[in-house]
Amino acid sequence: MIRNTLKAGIAVVLLAPLYITTIQAQNTPVKNIVLVHGAWADGSGWKGVYDILVKDGYNITIVQEPETSFKEDVAATGRALAQQDGPCILVAHSYGGSVITEAGNDPAVVGLVYVAAHMPDAGENEADNGKRFPSDLGKSTAIKKTADGFTYLEPAQYHKYFAADLPAEQAAFMSRSQVLNAADNFKAAITMPAWRSKPSWMIVAGADRVINPDLERWYAARANSHKVEVAGASHSVYVSRPKEVAALIEEAASHPRK
Repeated sequence: MIRNTLKAGIAVVLLAPLYITTIQAQNTPVKNIVLVHGAWADGSGWKGVYDILVKDGYNITIVQEPETSFKEDVAATGRALAQQDGPCILVAHSYGGSVITEAGNDPAVVGLVYVAAHMPDAGENEADNGKRFPSDLGKSTAIKKTADGFTYLEPAQYHKYFAADLPAEQAAFMSRSQVLNAADNFKAAITMPAWRSKPSWMIVAGADRVINPDLERWYAARANSHKVEVAGASHSVYVSRPKEVAALIEEAASHPRK
């Protein structure tokens, strides 16, 4: 009895440093942030968020995914993750949410932040999920398609639907620099949703006309995400409200595990 008790005590003493190290690692803020843009935009929209995060000491990587296929967009995100020197928070806007839902299974990712973004489950795609809560854009004629199957937003309607809370001149620039997205990307089914095994955060854009805010709320509730709502924000909330977006990313980086 005494011998067994002594052995148990020794084991506790030996394992204690490992336990303490594990707890410390879990409580250590993550410094690497990877940002993924969505459809009909490019990485430049992250500039305001980037400036805040860099000033606060974070290491930022912005993915310029080609949007020629869902597989290639996931691969582009994977290449960015491979460049990180430690754990990271993976952040996405809009269609990029589908991309990080798949790419976020990378072991370097310890948390996911969805900014007015799609968050499909296994076997789901964002096109079908969008029908759960139809958006104003989905009911409009603003989405156009090229002869070879790529979609874009008609520049004349871009401000109205995508960036209503931005100056007209800024929205015009975004409309002219948008990355065309292959139509099939919206129907790409998720195989293994990273949010099922990793903590997630969601920003709901209260005046989003591209993704219905009710769909964003539904995604967040299903995933048990830490949710923040930004009243009056358009789909371009990551551009128009960089302080709120950066604050949520920093919260995720400070608490990367549930």
